[in-house]
Amino acid sequence: MTKTPDQIYKELFEAVQLERIFKDSKTFVDLIPLFPSEQILSDFQLEKQNQDFDLKEFVLKNFKRETQLTSDFKSDTTQSVSNHIANLWKYLIREKDDEVKGSSLIPLPYPYVVPGGRFKEIYYWDSYFVMLGLAEHGQVDMIENMVKNFAYLIETIGHIPNGNRSYFVSRSQPPFFALMVDLLAQLKGDEILIQYLPSLEKEYEFWMSPQSNRKVEIDEFTLNRYFDNKNFPREESYEEDVQLNGTFPNPMLHIRAACESGWDFSSRWLDDKKSLEKIKTADILPIDLNCLLYFLEKTICKANELSGDTSNVEKYKSLYGNRLKAIQTILYNNEIQAFVDYDIEKGKSTQLTLAMMFPLFFKISNSAQADIIAQKIEQYFLKDGGVVTTLLQTEEQWDFPNGWAPLQWMTVKGLDNYGHHQLAKEIAQRWCSLNEKVFQDTGLMMEKYNVVDLSLKAGGGEYDVQEGFGWTNGVYLALQVYL
Repeated sequence: MTKTPDQIYKELFEAVQLERIFKDSKTFVDLIPLFPSEQILSDFQLEKQNQDFDLKEFVLKNFKRETQLTSDFKSDTTQSVSNHIANLWKYLIREKDDEVKGSSLIPLPYPYVVPGGRFKEIYYWDSYFVMLGLAEHGQVDMIENMVKNFAYLIETIGHIPNGNRSYFVSRSQPPFFALMVDLLAQLKGDEILIQYLPSLEKEYEFWMSPQSNRKVEIDEFTLNRYFDNKNFPREESYEEDVQLNGTFPNPMLHIRAACESGWDFSSRWLDDKKSLEKIKTADILPIDLNCLLYFLEKTICKANELSGDTSNVEKYKSLYGNRLKAIQTILYNNEIQAFVDYDIEKGKSTQLTLAMMFPLFFKISNSAQADIIAQKIEQYFLKDGGVVTTLLQTEEQWDFPNGWAPLQWMTVKGLDNYGHHQLAKEIAQRWCSLNEKVFQDTGLMMEKYNVVDLSLKAGGGEYDVQEGFGWTNGVYLALQVYL
């Protein structure tokens, strides 16, 4: 497996990250070396002895930045958002990669779409929502290319990493691969399910294997959690993590597990619901993850049915049946009448978040539960610009007042599944109107939005609000068709 930037550049890596010569810690780990790493390190040891040594100048002399994919794109606010996105796709597409020694990029064999902004690689769960938009624009070949790339990562690495960077390999992201394969099967026919069955099974093995530490036995049930077997600062957020490190037990394990969740960061993972110093992600059984794995089990079952493997059909029927029961028993809180996360130490959470929409999206909820959850969405989560992610205001980007495209989609489709069409439509309209307003004001589609005060940009998190933006584009197009 490709070495990570900290392993390759050692002392140079640490100096660059801790001296913060770039505003964004991700910048250095994504640079492309102009010379062999041995030569760069040797020159560094020599030149740093000089009194007038300038670290940033040294880095810029030995590395180059990847070209900003959207740098040539000129936005035109006189056109519709849909046309803007149609014109933007080609600027977010990477052709198949060539291997560059000393680079953190894991080369992929087929073209793919990146989110935009600082994100110049493929991201796992983002890609499903990007595919929704590609489907609406008839780009089936690109969807298939991306599914092939993810299957390639499963075959070569054993799972789909957070993104195709060496420093992401120790963690995955919410397992949306089965949904991607299902989407492609809807477009090209059920034989797609049989074609990708080995990859689906291998991804399932990753989540369930004892070595990955993601499977947890609780009472008579098996459920899963987010995890990362590394327990040291993230290479792409090194300085930020060093600042946190040492203030509480195993902080980096929990920080990294939160990155696997995609919700990095949220009050969901914080013991006191407010500070990263109290993060405990790996001690929590998340409702959304377990719904995704339920769908993965169902998809493998269906693929086995199609291929005629009856013994595996029974096996996976039993697995998803047991998980369904576990979700209803362990991840439903009768007192607050909602699907919640489960804290291994403290029991059922009492925190309402949009993760409770996953059982509605996957039709795991019964109709009485769904009706009460719909009331909660309307009463607490519905804001002028769509639905807010959580009800707690922290400095974290996955909390109030921010809204995110993937969760608007899961909420709209989840409500629609249970006959709450008017509420679903209202959320879709408010979110699309906010996207359109910000586009008119800025010419841009954003990674996230403030759905409470429409005059403000979204905030919080470790980096500036990003523009591009893959999953916002995809969800906007899919919601337009839904409306």
